[in-house]
Amino acid sequence: MLAALSLGACSKPEAPDKEQPPEPQATPASDATGMRDAIQAPIDEAKAAGQAVQDAAQAQDDAIEAAGG
Repeated sequence: MLAALSLGACSKPEAPDKEQPPEPQATPASDATGMRDAIQAPIDEAKAAGQAVQDAAQAQDDAIEAAGG
């Protein structure tokens, strides 16, 4: 009897209403650009830092060459 009650409690979920379309789950484009900017900002900072390191290395190489090395 316990098995019959527990099996009876399980039923199929109701199908969604076909006349009412589901609500869109996508975010607006403005949210997407904010996320893109948040991801891109550290990348741009790293590129700028890399360029500064290359410029400093070139200046050091030029100073060594000027000193006769």
